[in-house]
Amino acid sequence: MFEKKPVILLLLAAATIMVGTVITMIMPFKWINDPKLAIASVKPYTPLQLEGRDIYIREGCNNCHTQTVRPLLSDTERYGEYSKAGEFVYDQPFLWGSRRTGPDLARIGAKYPDAWHYKHMRDPQSMVPRSNMPKYAFLDRPLDTSLTEKKMKTLNFPYTQADLQAVSGKSEMDALVAYMQKLGNDIPWRQSQQAQVVGEAKNPYQDNLAVIPEGKKVYDESCAQCHGKDLKGEVGPPLIDLDKPDAQVFNSIFGGIQTGGMPAFGSSLGKESIWKVVTYIKSTHRR
Repeated sequence: MFEKKPVILLLLAAATIMVGTVITMIMPFKWINDPKLAIASVKPYTPLQLEGRDIYIREGCNNCHTQTVRPLLSDTERYGEYSKAGEFVYDQPFLWGSRRTGPDLARIGAKYPDAWHYKHMRDPQSMVPRSNMPKYAFLDRPLDTSLTEKKMKTLNFPYTQADLQAVSGKSEMDALVAYMQKLGNDIPWRQSQQAQVVGEAKNPYQDNLAVIPEGKKVYDESCAQCHGKDLKGEVGPPLIDLDKPDAQVFNSIFGGIQTGGMPAFGSSLGKESIWKVVTYIKSTHRR
Protein backbone atom coordinates (compact mmCIF):
# COMPACT_ATOMS: atom_id res chain seq x y z
CA MET A 1 0.00 0.00 0.00
CA PHE A 2 2.72 2.47 0.96
CA GLU A 3 5.55 0.94 -1.05
CA LYS A 4 4.97 3.48 -3.79
CA LYS A 5 4.84 6.38 -1.32
CA PRO A 6 8.39 6.49 0.07
CA VAL A 7 7.89 9.64 2.17
CA ILE A 8 4.86 8.22 3.99
CA LEU A 9 6.62 4.86 4.40
CA LEU A 10 9.68 6.59 5.87
CA LEU A 11 7.58 8.60 8.32
CA LEU A 12 5.64 5.52 9.45
CA ALA A 13 8.86 3.54 9.91
CA ALA A 14 10.42 6.37 11.93
CA ALA A 15 7.30 6.61 14.11
CA THR A 16 7.32 2.85 14.73
CA ILE A 17 10.99 2.92 15.72
CA MET A 18 10.43 5.89 18.03
CA VAL A 19 7.49 4.22 19.79
CA GLY A 20 9.50 1.04 20.22
CA THR A 21 12.46 3.00 21.57
CA VAL A 22 10.29 4.82 24.12
CA ILE A 23 8.67 1.60 25.34
CA THR A 24 11.82 -0.55 25.51
CA MET A 25 14.48 1.98 26.52
CA ILE A 26 13.20 5.33 27.80
CA MET A 27 10.27 4.22 29.97
CA PRO A 28 12.27 1.53 31.89
CA PHE A 29 14.83 4.19 32.85
CA LYS A 30 11.98 6.19 34.36
CA TRP A 31 10.41 3.18 36.10
CA ILE A 32 13.67 2.08 37.69
CA ASN A 33 13.63 5.05 40.09
CA ASP A 34 10.10 4.28 41.23
CA PRO A 35 10.17 3.95 45.05
CA LYS A 36 7.71 1.08 44.74
CA LEU A 37 10.50 -1.05 43.28
CA ALA A 38 12.84 -0.35 46.19
CA ILE A 39 14.27 -3.26 48.16
CA ALA A 40 13.79 -2.52 51.87
CA SER A 41 17.45 -3.14 52.75
CA VAL A 42 18.75 -0.80 50.01
CA LYS A 43 19.46 2.64 51.47
CA PRO A 44 20.21 6.02 49.86
CA TYR A 45 23.82 7.14 49.62
CA THR A 46 25.43 8.94 52.54
CA PRO A 47 27.18 12.25 51.77
CA LEU A 48 30.60 10.54 51.67
CA GLN A 49 29.36 7.71 49.44
CA LEU A 50 27.68 10.18 47.08
CA GLU A 51 30.88 12.19 46.76
CA GLY A 52 32.72 8.95 46.03
CA ARG A 53 30.22 8.09 43.32
CA ASP A 54 30.78 11.46 41.66
CA ILE A 55 34.55 10.86 41.73
CA TYR A 56 33.98 7.40 40.23
CA ILE A 57 32.09 9.03 37.35
CA ARG A 58 34.58 11.90 37.03
CA GLU A 59 37.53 9.53 36.67
CA GLY A 60 35.73 7.45 34.06
CA CYS A 61 35.71 4.23 36.08
CA ASN A 62 32.41 3.27 34.43
CA ASN A 63 34.20 3.14 31.07
CA CYS A 64 35.99 -0.03 32.15
CA HIS A 65 33.75 -1.50 34.87
CA THR A 66 30.09 -2.44 34.61
CA GLN A 67 27.76 -2.44 37.60
CA THR A 68 25.24 -5.11 36.71
CA VAL A 69 25.45 -8.86 37.12
CA ARG A 70 23.55 -10.47 34.28
CA PRO A 71 21.38 -13.55 34.97
CA LEU A 72 23.86 -15.79 33.17
CA LEU A 73 25.79 -18.64 34.77
CA SER A 74 29.11 -17.12 33.69
CA ASP A 75 28.21 -13.88 35.50
CA THR A 76 26.66 -15.31 38.66
CA GLU A 77 29.47 -17.84 39.16
CA ARG A 78 32.07 -15.08 39.01
CA TYR A 79 30.34 -12.06 40.53
CA GLY A 80 27.49 -13.39 42.66
CA GLU A 81 23.72 -13.08 42.61
CA TYR A 82 22.29 -11.34 39.55
CA SER A 83 21.25 -7.69 39.84
CA LYS A 84 17.69 -6.65 40.72
CA ALA A 85 15.90 -3.48 39.57
CA GLY A 86 15.25 -2.45 43.19
CA GLU A 87 18.97 -2.11 43.85
CA PHE A 88 19.23 0.94 41.61
CA VAL A 89 16.33 3.13 42.76
CA TYR A 90 18.77 5.72 44.16
CA ASP A 91 21.15 5.73 41.17
CA GLN A 92 21.05 8.82 38.97
CA PRO A 93 22.56 8.31 36.45
CA PHE A 94 22.82 4.53 36.17
CA LEU A 95 26.24 2.99 35.75
CA TRP A 96 25.21 -0.44 34.44
CA GLY A 97 27.45 -0.31 31.38
CA SER A 98 27.73 -2.96 28.68
CA ARG A 99 31.45 -3.64 28.17
CA ARG A 100 34.03 -4.81 30.69
CA THR A 101 37.70 -3.98 30.41
CA GLY A 102 37.92 -4.64 34.15
CA PRO A 103 35.68 -6.83 36.33
CA ASP A 104 32.10 -5.98 37.21
CA LEU A 105 31.79 -4.03 40.48
CA ALA A 106 28.10 -4.49 41.31
CA ARG A 107 29.02 -6.85 44.19
CA ILE A 108 32.39 -5.41 45.23
CA GLY A 109 31.11 -4.00 48.55
CA ALA A 110 32.50 -5.86 51.59
CA LYS A 111 34.35 -8.30 49.35
CA TYR A 112 37.64 -6.78 50.52
CA PRO A 113 38.56 -4.68 53.57
CA ASP A 114 39.11 -0.93 53.20
CA ALA A 115 42.89 -1.41 53.36
CA TRP A 116 42.77 -3.59 50.24
CA HIS A 117 40.97 -0.88 48.29
CA TYR A 118 43.36 1.86 49.38
CA LYS A 119 46.37 -0.19 48.32
CA HIS A 120 44.70 -1.29 45.09
CA MET A 121 43.73 2.26 44.09
CA ARG A 122 47.21 3.59 44.79
CA ASP A 123 48.99 0.75 43.00
CA PRO A 124 46.65 -1.75 41.26
CA GLN A 125 49.48 -4.05 40.17
CA SER A 126 50.55 -4.59 43.77
CA MET A 127 47.24 -6.40 44.37
CA VAL A 128 46.47 -7.74 40.89
CA PRO A 129 49.78 -8.19 39.04
CA ARG A 130 48.20 -8.57 35.58
CA SER A 131 45.95 -5.52 35.96
CA ASN A 132 46.19 -2.76 33.34
CA MET A 133 44.41 -0.29 35.61
CA PRO A 134 46.22 3.05 36.07
CA LYS A 135 47.36 4.28 39.48
CA TYR A 136 45.06 6.65 41.37
CA ALA A 137 47.40 7.70 44.15
CA PHE A 138 46.65 11.34 43.28
CA LEU A 139 43.23 10.90 44.92
CA ASP A 140 44.96 11.28 48.29
CA ARG A 141 43.98 14.94 48.28
CA PRO A 142 41.33 16.90 50.20
CA LEU A 143 37.73 16.30 49.21
CA ASP A 144 35.80 19.34 47.98
CA THR A 145 32.61 19.36 50.08
CA SER A 146 31.27 22.75 49.01
CA LEU A 147 28.36 21.20 47.06
CA THR A 148 27.76 18.11 49.20
CA GLU A 149 24.63 19.38 50.93
CA LYS A 150 23.21 20.74 47.68
CA LYS A 151 23.69 17.33 46.03
CA MET A 152 21.90 15.55 48.87
CA LYS A 153 18.98 17.98 48.67
CA THR A 154 18.74 17.73 44.88
CA LEU A 155 18.52 13.92 45.04
CA ASN A 156 16.23 14.06 48.09
CA PHE A 157 18.50 11.80 50.13
CA PRO A 158 18.11 11.97 53.93
CA TYR A 159 21.04 13.39 55.89
CA THR A 160 21.92 15.12 59.13
CA GLN A 161 24.39 17.83 59.97
CA ALA A 162 26.49 15.14 61.64
CA ASP A 163 26.62 13.31 58.29
CA LEU A 164 27.87 16.47 56.58
CA GLN A 165 30.44 17.12 59.29
CA ALA A 166 31.71 13.55 58.94
CA VAL A 167 32.75 14.34 55.36
CA SER A 168 34.95 17.22 56.50
CA GLY A 169 38.64 16.39 56.44
CA LYS A 170 38.18 13.36 54.19
CA SER A 171 40.15 12.77 51.01
CA GLU A 172 38.86 11.88 47.57
CA MET A 173 40.31 8.41 48.14
CA ASP A 174 38.25 8.04 51.33
CA ALA A 175 35.09 8.94 49.44
CA LEU A 176 35.79 6.55 46.56
CA VAL A 177 36.50 3.65 48.94
CA ALA A 178 33.29 4.40 50.86
CA TYR A 179 31.35 4.25 47.59
CA MET A 180 33.00 0.97 46.56
CA GLN A 181 32.09 -0.60 49.89
CA LYS A 182 28.45 0.38 49.36
CA LEU A 183 28.08 -1.42 46.02
CA GLY A 184 25.96 -4.54 46.34
CA ASN A 185 26.35 -4.56 50.11
CA ASP A 186 22.75 -3.63 50.91
CA ILE A 187 21.33 -7.05 50.06
CA PRO A 188 22.35 -10.24 51.91
CA TRP A 189 23.44 -12.19 48.83
CA ARG A 190 26.90 -13.12 50.10
CA GLN A 191 25.59 -14.84 53.24
CA SER A 192 23.44 -17.19 51.19
CA GLN A 193 26.38 -17.96 48.92
CA GLN A 194 28.64 -18.78 51.85
CA ALA A 195 25.99 -21.02 53.36
CA GLN A 196 26.35 -23.27 50.32
CA VAL A 197 29.98 -24.09 51.10
CA VAL A 198 30.33 -27.79 51.71
CA GLY A 199 32.57 -28.56 54.66
CA GLU A 200 35.66 -30.64 53.88
CA ALA A 201 36.82 -33.09 56.52
CA LYS A 202 40.28 -34.26 55.50
CA ASN A 203 43.21 -32.75 53.66
CA PRO A 204 44.16 -35.20 50.87
CA TYR A 205 47.68 -33.75 50.79
CA GLN A 206 48.25 -33.62 54.54
CA ASP A 207 51.23 -35.99 54.43
CA ASN A 208 52.35 -35.15 50.89
CA LEU A 209 55.07 -32.53 51.24
CA ALA A 210 55.72 -32.69 47.49
CA VAL A 211 52.73 -30.38 46.83
CA ILE A 212 54.12 -27.58 49.02
CA PRO A 213 55.92 -25.83 46.08
CA GLU A 214 52.67 -25.91 44.07
CA GLY A 215 50.75 -24.56 47.04
CA LYS A 216 53.30 -21.78 47.50
CA LYS A 217 52.97 -20.83 43.82
CA VAL A 218 49.18 -20.53 44.11
CA TYR A 219 49.60 -18.60 47.37
CA ASP A 220 52.05 -16.15 45.77
CA GLU A 221 49.63 -15.52 42.88
CA SER A 222 46.38 -15.23 44.82
CA CYS A 223 47.04 -14.66 48.53
CA ALA A 224 50.36 -12.88 49.03
CA GLN A 225 48.95 -9.47 48.06
CA CYS A 226 46.97 -9.41 51.32
CA HIS A 227 48.82 -11.79 53.63
CA GLY A 228 52.38 -11.00 52.57
CA LYS A 229 54.98 -13.01 50.64
CA ASP A 230 56.33 -14.37 53.92
CA LEU A 231 52.86 -15.03 55.43
CA LYS A 232 53.46 -12.32 58.04
CA GLY A 233 50.41 -10.29 57.06
CA GLU A 234 49.78 -6.89 55.54
CA VAL A 235 46.23 -6.04 54.45
CA GLY A 236 45.09 -9.36 55.89
CA PRO A 237 46.23 -11.08 59.11
CA PRO A 238 49.45 -13.12 59.35
CA LEU A 239 49.20 -16.80 58.45
CA ILE A 240 52.60 -18.01 59.57
CA ASP A 241 52.39 -20.63 62.30
CA LEU A 242 48.60 -20.83 61.78
CA ASP A 243 47.29 -23.28 64.39
CA LYS A 244 43.84 -24.13 63.00
CA PRO A 245 42.42 -27.39 61.61
CA ASP A 246 43.08 -27.92 57.91
CA ALA A 247 39.33 -28.15 57.20
CA GLN A 248 38.70 -24.77 58.84
CA VAL A 249 41.43 -23.11 56.78
CA PHE A 250 40.07 -24.76 53.63
CA ASN A 251 36.52 -23.51 54.23
CA SER A 252 37.78 -19.98 54.96
CA ILE A 253 39.57 -19.88 51.60
CA PHE A 254 36.84 -21.70 49.68
CA GLY A 255 33.88 -19.70 50.99
CA GLY A 256 35.55 -16.48 52.15
CA ILE A 257 35.15 -14.66 55.44
CA GLN A 258 32.49 -11.96 55.25
CA THR A 259 33.32 -10.29 58.56
CA GLY A 260 37.00 -10.11 57.64
CA GLY A 261 36.46 -8.87 54.10
CA MET A 262 38.04 -11.95 52.52
CA PRO A 263 36.51 -13.05 49.20
CA ALA A 264 35.66 -16.65 48.31
CA PHE A 265 38.21 -18.44 46.14
CA GLY A 266 36.26 -21.66 45.62
CA SER A 267 35.12 -20.90 42.07
CA SER A 268 38.41 -19.36 40.92
CA LEU A 269 40.95 -21.78 42.42
CA GLY A 270 39.03 -25.02 42.86
CA LYS A 271 39.27 -27.55 45.70
CA GLU A 272 42.53 -29.16 44.62
CA SER A 273 44.50 -25.91 44.46
CA ILE A 274 42.99 -24.70 47.74
CA TRP A 275 44.06 -27.89 49.51
CA LYS A 276 47.59 -27.37 48.20
CA VAL A 277 47.55 -23.80 49.54
CA VAL A 278 46.32 -25.10 52.89
CA THR A 279 49.14 -27.66 52.92
CA TYR A 280 51.69 -24.92 52.21
CA ILE A 281 50.30 -22.58 54.87
CA LYS A 282 50.06 -25.30 57.49
CA SER A 283 53.59 -26.55 56.68
CA THR A 284 54.95 -23.46 58.44
CA HIS A 285 53.22 -24.61 61.61
CA ARG A 286 54.28 -28.24 61.30
CA ARG A 287 57.99 -27.39 61.02
